[in-house]
Amino acid sequence: MIKPQRLEKGDTVATVSLSWGGPAAFPQRYRAGKAQLEAEFGLKVVEMPSTLRSAEWLQQNPKARADDLNQAFSDATIKGIISTIGGDDSIRILPYLDLNTIRTNPKVFMGFSDTTTSHMACYKAGLVTFYGPAIMAGFGENGGLFPYMVDAVRRTLFSSQPISRINPNTQGWTAEQLEWGDPINQSIKRNLQPCTGWKFLQGSGVHHGHLLGGCFDVLDWLRGTQFWLPAQDWQGAILFLETSEEAPPPSTVLRGLRSLAAMGILHQINGLIFGRPGGNISPQIFEQYDNVILQVVKDEQGLNELPIVTHMDFGHTDPIFVLPYGLQAVIDCTQQTFMIPENAVID
Repeated sequence: MIKPQRLEKGDTVATVSLSWGGPAAFPQRYRAGKAQLEAEFGLKVVEMPSTLRSAEWLQQNPKARADDLNQAFSDATIKGIISTIGGDDSIRILPYLDLNTIRTNPKVFMGFSDTTTSHMACYKAGLVTFYGPAIMAGFGENGGLFPYMVDAVRRTLFSSQPISRINPNTQGWTAEQLEWGDPINQSIKRNLQPCTGWKFLQGSGVHHGHLLGGCFDVLDWLRGTQFWLPAQDWQGAILFLETSEEAPPPSTVLRGLRSLAAMGILHQINGLIFGRPGGNISPQIFEQYDNVILQVVKDEQGLNELPIVTHMDFGHTDPIFVLPYGLQAVIDCTQQTFMIPENAVID
């Protein structure tokens, strides 16, 4: 895997709308995310030609969205690329992506949710990319950025030192939805739920593997396409999954895991980590998600020793840490820790 150069204060990063045209639908939210990213990290944020186009126009022009990403990779003045927001149709840009351009111009690329599809394309091109905050969901956080997320971005994207141990967030989490169309809400901090820590559902000892995964809902759409990874890429991986703000029920997770089992993937991986369930879901039913994961992995597949960690701080609840595709991670079931022992970016 090719590691990109680290970001530095003063660098130019580009924003891309690869799926939904959120910046045009909620321009104030986009401006808030851009301003907070620039202020906190000292970056200069620029838009690609189609970033601010209307949602309707972007929906009708998937090639233009792909052209933005290709151009951002090929432009030597741009040091990083960050998705503006997710959506549900970035799969339509995949035929137009230039994997050779991505491979020969490695740079930081970050986003989550529907950006999963673009991450998998970049993985196929051999580039380490980053499952982390987007401009509008993450950097656009109401009332200022979460320190936990800021620290994760700095450690992962701005330093060539090993990322090392990642600790659970202890300052409270949220999936509360405040209407982006109301300007007053931008200054109102979201209500936080108490943190109960990550849950180590099963496993013993220490397990190593390269990171692969994304949004549970979106990853499934890639099955059968040329961007679904071959069996050898899943071998020995630590699979990370999280559910979207649409809050798919536990039964959907159960069926999706059964598909992964039928493809042999669950028997190939060295670990499974799940983000805290996204959407408007009561924490009281989080256990139902844990139960279906164990049902498939342990009861149906007999994988009693596969380490499983749930309720982790990535995906569609905030704040989140950053997961670099392709890097080695370590799950220590005895100490109940998770770490990434290598650097994600280079000098």
